[in-house]
Amino acid sequence: MADKVLVLYGSYRSDRMGVRLADYLVTGLAARGAQAELVDAKAVNLPMLDRMYKEYAKGAAPAPMEALAEKIRTADAFVFVTGEYNWGPQPGLKNLTDHFLEEWFWRPAAIASYSAGRFSGARAGTVWHGILSEMGMVVISSTIAVGPIAQTLDIDGKPIGSGGEALQKAFPRFADDLAWWTEAAREQRARKAPPY
Repeated sequence: MADKVLVLYGSYRSDRMGVRLADYLVTGLAARGAQAELVDAKAVNLPMLDRMYKEYAKGAAPAPMEALAEKIRTADAFVFVTGEYNWGPQPGLKNLTDHFLEEWFWRPAAIASYSAGRFSGARAGTVWHGILSEMGMVVISSTIAVGPIAQTLDIDGKPIGSGGEALQKAFPRFADDLAWWTEAAREQRARKAPPY
């Protein structure tokens, strides 16, 4: 059974660079046998959070929200691709994530960060760790941090230069860590219902 992995990306900028990393991760996970899918917050285009998915009457949530809720519920794992805006996470990705809660529970999450500079979005990645834990996900210890992104991945998400070499070296451990926790969580959910 292939692991169903959602790769969530949240920039709304017109000249988005982080989508290169999201594409790289979808391609890399698929090459390892996962059923990886990109969830682009800009394409989903949920409104600023007013009501969470669970606050709508059954069948009354907007169609894009309902479709995404089903994808989240049936996924085995998640990868959050976050840029860093003023030491924090992207508002688009945070907004998309906050529309849901129970749908995320009891599955592993991984964090891949990026920036135009040398800090590689690491500060935003650190913030995401606490957010995702609070939302009921098990955050794996392996992370990927890419920067400067324009010197690491080309427009098609292909590694370039020394940054690309470093990314290719880091990816297998990241993917192995995620796959291990994905299998462990899936087997435990099948063996015993979560406590809440």
